[in-house]
Order: sequence, then structure tokens, then C-alpha cells
Amino acid sequence: MNRLFKLQFLGPLALFAATLSAELAAHALQYAPSSELLWFVNLKMLGIFQRSHAVLSYFVTIDGFQLFGVALPIFLLACLGLITKSRPLFTVATHLSAVYAGFLIFCWQLGVPTAEQASLVPIAVPSGAGLYVMATILGTCLLSFAVTHLLYLRAVRQEIRALVRWLRPILSRRYNGISSSSCADGRPRVQNP
Repeated sequence: MNRLFKLQFLGPLALFAATLSAELAAHALQYAPSSELLWFVNLKMLGIFQRSHAVLSYFVTIDGFQLFGVALPIFLLACLGLITKSRPLFTVATHLSAVYAGFLIFCWQLGVPTAEQASLVPIAVPSGAGLYVMATILGTCLLSFAVTHLLYLRAVRQEIRALVRWLRPILSRRYNGISSSSCADGRPRVQNP
């Protein structure tokens, strides 16, 4: 199997692992609310998922929906694509993971108070560990997205080459037939319309 084909799996895997970590950290915090480490992980490292949970809770009120309703189906679709070596399944999984990573970024922007400086549009960027988590998720999802498109462009190039190989003998026979009939006596023939 092609290495690039396997590289498509990276985005959905990173998204699932981060979402699973966020859900586990939230549940662990319920059992140990005095743990400073769990508060740090939940608020600083995986705070992006808290904000997206707040946005999603307006539409879907199911606990754990980010994991069971979004990240897990994307991950299972990618697993199925890897097992069956199916490009369309991987394409859907990588596109959905990139869309969900964009949604996470959008949710991060919604929850941060901003101040404009030098009349620039404010952009809220998390700092520290939250920035690294967000950059890892976005980077791996965009890498998988780009690899999917690269593989499709390769497949299209192969199809075009096969079409050109198939058409070349047909067109060369036709061209040779026209040139030999027009130059048989040394003078070009004029054909009536």
C-alpha cells in the first residue's frame, strides 16, 4: 500500500485522539475535581473542545456528542477506508476531519474577547499548550486533506495518460491515411466539401 495512502489516516486519527482525550479529561475531572493537573489539561490544553461543546450544545444536547457523533464516525470511516483501501471513504473522512478542525478554530474565535490594535481585525489565538494542540489537529487534518487531493490528481493524470495512449494509434492512423492519400501523386489533393 502506498505511504501517501496511509498518510491520509493521520488527520482523522489525530482528531479522534484529541477529542477522546478531551472527553476523558472532562470525565476524570468529575471524579477528581481538586486535581490541578486535570484542570490544566481540561482548561489550557483541551479548552478548544469546551468552546466547541458550548456551541454544539445549542443544537445537540447529547453528552459526548463531539466524540460519539462527530469524531468517532469520522475515525471509523477512515478505518474502513484503510481496511478496504477505498479512496472515496478516505476522501470523505479527510474532508470531514478538515471541516471539523475548522469548526474547532471557529469556536475558539467565538469565545475569546478581543481588542483591536492598529485597526487590524482581531484574531484570537490560544497560547501555550492549547496552541500546540490546535496546531497539531489543524496541521494533521490539512495534511491528510492535501494528500487526498494529491492522490486524486495522480489518479486523474494516469487516466489522462491512458486515454492519450488509447487515442494515439487511432489518431496516427487517421492522420497517416489523410497524408498518404493527399500526397500519392506528389500533388496535394483538394477535396470537395
